[in-house]
Amino acid sequence: QVQLVESGGGLVQAGESLRLSCAASRKISEIPIMAWYRQAPGKQRDLVASISSTGSTNYADSVAGRFTISKDNAKNTVYLQMNSLKPEDTSVYYCNAKVAPVLRDYWGQGTQVTVSS
Repeated sequence: QVQLVESGGGLVQAGESLRLSCAASRKISEIPIMAWYRQAPGKQRDLVASISSTGSTNYADSVAGRFTISKDNAKNTVYLQMNSLKPEDTSVYYCNAKVAPVLRDYWGQGTQVTVSS
């Protein structure tokens, strides 16, 4: 089991940057996959970026080249650096952990990101 707490959301203008943080209640070095998802009103929750325990990363096409996922194992924290934000990035962003052995999903409470044009 793991508890996840996101922070760092807010209101920014298009072209600006934000960094989201996700603090975990256990060692993230032991969690196979940590990820960020987002969900806009009336839409499904979609994967934004993921990072494995070995540091391999994966990005949605819509954010590749603009967003960077990283982690600090010593702080048990995962980050999402979001640059060149667009109005279509407006969503609630959720931190996700896929915990062994069956990769069960755990979610944070979400943090709102709003990008104005």
